[in-house]
Amino acid sequence: MPAEPARAEFTVRPGETITAMALGPLIEESFPGDRRRHPDTVDYVFVNGNTAVGDLPCRDAVRAFVEARGIPDLASFEIAAVALPGFNRRLEFSGFWHLPTRLARWGRARLTPGSGATQIVLRTCGGVHIWIDGAHVAGFEPYTRNSAAECRVDLPLRPEGSELVVLIEDMAERDTVYFAELEWQGDAPLRVSVPGEAAPDVLDDLMQVARDIRPAKVAFQGADSLDLLVDTGPRRDVAISARIRPSVHLGHLPPILEREGRLVAGQTRVSLGPLSGLADGYHPLDLVLRSGSTTLERQIAFASINDMVPQVLPPALADRKRLAQDHAAAFGEPRAGRLLARLDRGLPWDATAQAILDDTLGDITACKDCSDFVMVPLLWAYAAHAEAFPDAARRATEEAILGYRYWMDEPGNDVMWFWSENHVLCFHVSELLAGQLFPDRVFPNSGLTGADHVLLAEQRLSRWFDAAERDGFAEWNSAAYYPIDFIGLFGLLRWAGTEIAARAEGLLDRLFEMIALHSSGGVAAGSMGRAYDKELRAGPLTELAPFAAVAFGQGWFNPGVAALPMFCACDYAPPAALADLANPADGTVIEARYVQGHGQAARLALYKTAHVQLSASVDGAPGQPGHQQHMIDVQAAAAPFARVWLNHPGEDDPWGSNRPSYWAGNGIMPRVAMDAPMAFALFDLGAAPRLPFTHAYAPLSVFDERRAGADWLVLRSGRAGILLKATAPIAGVERGPGQGIEFRVGGAQMGWVVQVADLEGTDLDALATEAEAMRLTLGSSPLSLRLDRPSGPGYLLDYEAGLFRDGKAVPFPTDDVRPQVAVRRGQ
Repeated sequence: MPAEPARAEFTVRPGETITAMALGPLIEESFPGDRRRHPDTVDYVFVNGNTAVGDLPCRDAVRAFVEARGIPDLASFEIAAVALPGFNRRLEFSGFWHLPTRLARWGRARLTPGSGATQIVLRTCGGVHIWIDGAHVAGFEPYTRNSAAECRVDLPLRPEGSELVVLIEDMAERDTVYFAELEWQGDAPLRVSVPGEAAPDVLDDLMQVARDIRPAKVAFQGADSLDLLVDTGPRRDVAISARIRPSVHLGHLPPILEREGRLVAGQTRVSLGPLSGLADGYHPLDLVLRSGSTTLERQIAFASINDMVPQVLPPALADRKRLAQDHAAAFGEPRAGRLLARLDRGLPWDATAQAILDDTLGDITACKDCSDFVMVPLLWAYAAHAEAFPDAARRATEEAILGYRYWMDEPGNDVMWFWSENHVLCFHVSELLAGQLFPDRVFPNSGLTGADHVLLAEQRLSRWFDAAERDGFAEWNSAAYYPIDFIGLFGLLRWAGTEIAARAEGLLDRLFEMIALHSSGGVAAGSMGRAYDKELRAGPLTELAPFAAVAFGQGWFNPGVAALPMFCACDYAPPAALADLANPADGTVIEARYVQGHGQAARLALYKTAHVQLSASVDGAPGQPGHQQHMIDVQAAAAPFARVWLNHPGEDDPWGSNRPSYWAGNGIMPRVAMDAPMAFALFDLGAAPRLPFTHAYAPLSVFDERRAGADWLVLRSGRAGILLKATAPIAGVERGPGQGIEFRVGGAQMGWVVQVADLEGTDLDALATEAEAMRLTLGSSPLSLRLDRPSGPGYLLDYEAGLFRDGKAVPFPTDDVRPQVAVRRGQ
């Protein structure tokens, strides 16, 4: 008989995890459960992080299902892909599902133990079943949404090796952390091999490519070729299938671009062809890597922009709005906002308009999560332009509006999110506008008339405004969520009664002031209450960027149409004085202090010049698990991607999408302080941190110049100088997605200083000398960060008591939600 082909083997040491596995296809099943009313649990106290909302019908249904099912049947499955060690301790398939969906995926591997105990720690948010040599040995089914639970499992492994089969399940409710983690707790290393026909060198090649692969540029421009890099060329050719998905809300639509490429043996670059015609954006890129019959899946992302230079727009706001509306009508994403833009510009109803409407009504009638975001612009379009709708389109629109679920206490079995600051507003605005349109009609889902809905919406909106006016915004400065707030506020300004419209205008003024303060070179940046990678790594491409361009006269348009067409279609004008805050004159220094969020969740500090801005959320909740809070941010004005920030990664995968992710938010929150052009971050990651390092994002290729020492890094973009200093060596990541952008400081406790400066000319020597001369040290009992330097004050950041300058406390100067702004000119 021919010899059995060699299997690739991976060694798993105690404390490491089993991630090498052959995988079946992802199984997705609609699983909504029974329609019912949900208790109204919104208290109008908005905080960042996971909110306990109670179990939805789908979760009740899945718990009943798994209880009735008992142990599932062990199924055979075709190998669809392999998972390999390298970029995640978990077998992870996290994502976003707009409808309630039961998920399942099978995996298989062969385990050969050493001597002694053969135990794992099993972690999941959903359910995991384990078979060894065909016998069921464990079932763990916490089904705790997005909150990991764990148990210990003894694996009865044979010395000569045993076959492991796992079934990983979960109940997807919108953003879903879907994973299983098998941490080996045996006494000796474990050998893991992957079933299938792949030779060891094939799997090794695929593993290395998947670890390393990344875009060749921080941002591609114009007709650049979409090139991807790896660090070591494979021994055999690797075929690459690439697919650019639409944005998360349009993921059900076909890919916007598909390409095939081949990474040739020994080469480290693969071209997927020119990007001509691709819309500006931060694009998710799905990759399928193939060598022979073996397939591995990888998801990364890249930025694409046609022009790095911000567009200078006409001086008149009306002209800027017209240009933006024309762009939205012609090039916007196919969402309700684009339909509104087209109607506002007087374009005829055509196949494009009908396709947008059909897709929008599909989302609304299915009660997809985030359908409230498209309901408001649809209601606006219908209220202002009903005569432009063909008869069938008008009837379908009216039916969808009347049949919608406007609040959690109406019957439903969807996974719409009713609890966050932005969603609460959009649901209440939707209810108000729909009720006003059809005051005498009965809405069948609630049994109420439109007039009844108007009364409810007005009461609920009053509570939302009370919270926002009192506390500010929990999602402060968010380039993802300010545009969603705009959906609601512009809808109210245009269509609500006088009192509510006036309150909406007041909050619009506040939001535009905060945007002006935190815009630099046309990029809406700054510390944020909630951030994703796409907002941080691609500032000029966010939904918020065009608002800054229209409001303040320079910047970028892009396909985002969530709310911009509403701004352009109404007569609102931001306060004229804000333009000077957005685009300060040379020699001007702007400082601001204010608070945002319930209980002063964010104490915000800003230092800004014509060339650079430093923004921070000080104090915070040091030592606590973080969410999407973006705590320290630097943006240079001369280049839109010249951005720097610090964080403790919240997940293993540099391309992951959890909340917090690797780059957005913090796994463990730091103590932050700021004084003038200098911010401090002091981290205590605990006794055994999952990721024992913090890091800085600093994309070297977009800066004009850099210098580095053992514990410092200084950068120049135009006349902006940026200094990073740490309490331990700063190590640049030399391989993989972090190469050239990621700078780590290892350990469980560390401190950083970030300083910005306007340079005289383009010389970095003085700033480099200053960085070298600084002494930054950690103290204990209590934990503290001390900065000494030859000139200028000394600082001590006490982990418990806050910041001291030359021995004197530096308290935060205000508890006002309105920015306290100081402008110094001619310096």
